[in-house]
Amino acid sequence: MTMAIRVHETGGPEVLKWEEIEVGAPGPDEIRVRHSAVGLNFIDVYFRTGLYPSGGSPFVPGVEGAGVVEAVGADVAELCVGDRVAYAARPLGAYAQERLMPASLVVKIPTGVDDQCAAAMMLKGMTAEYLLRRTFKVGSDHTILFHAAAGGVGLIACQWAKALGATVIGTVGSEEKAALASAHGCDHPINYSRENVVDRVAELTEGRGVDVVYDSVGKDTFMASLDCLKPLGFMVSFGQSSGPIEPVDIGLLAAKGSLFLTRPTLFSYNAERAQLVESAGALFDVVAAGKVRVEVNQTFELANAADAHRALEGRQTTGSTVLLP
Repeated sequence: MTMAIRVHETGGPEVLKWEEIEVGAPGPDEIRVRHSAVGLNFIDVYFRTGLYPSGGSPFVPGVEGAGVVEAVGADVAELCVGDRVAYAARPLGAYAQERLMPASLVVKIPTGVDDQCAAAMMLKGMTAEYLLRRTFKVGSDHTILFHAAAGGVGLIACQWAKALGATVIGTVGSEEKAALASAHGCDHPINYSRENVVDRVAELTEGRGVDVVYDSVGKDTFMASLDCLKPLGFMVSFGQSSGPIEPVDIGLLAAKGSLFLTRPTLFSYNAERAQLVESAGALFDVVAAGKVRVEVNQTFELANAADAHRALEGRQTTGSTVLLP
């Protein structure tokens, strides 16, 4: 038997229960993975609380992990027993010592990347990849605003955007997080607990506004984000850690300068195998080149996932957090 975190009913961190599950043998086009590290992400909170539907109960949460292939099913050609692999994709089920996974949704971990780093980088790193390279193609003539710049996605995105030549403005909640963001490519960290973000962005851009805002905070920052954009600017709302955004009259986008608004997800951008391989390859390349450092700043035992969720929701984490089976 294998141990896993299961959710029988949605709610607070206390609904995360450490229980035995049966995994079974892989079917056609499946592999069985023994996890060595599991990534913690805010999307896990959305599924735990019921904000995102899980597809049934009880369920094992988690969409990101790294480990070793224990068995392969029929028709699996690219992977072998013993391969080190990582993934950031549905179906849910990463909060487990072992699981079955579609072979098409995992990639091999390259030499030089350890399992904890892989589990910490896949979802956050590929999120940064599609945000910066596909949702809005950031270049050297752009000024961007990235909320939660000291978070897991933020630290990767700030470094990557800086490597692309952009001027990077980021929001943080403390002076310690400001220093962390600054050390990871953020040119102008804004401590929102002490500074007005809209006014500071206007000052930094000499009143022009930024080309694009990347906002994973949601309810608390959405309107201010729009006010930070230049005319024809691009608003990328890719999360809602502070709560769902209330309905918006799209006429507001016209009034504020013919703004663009999108709500992307990694799973849409990497829906095809070729997109996943290209995205993961780009991520591994910038890490190997030293342009992006992925740092695991917190670890928790997988059995103590509830404590990890409390820390994440309480904004007590920086960078990436990994759960250890």
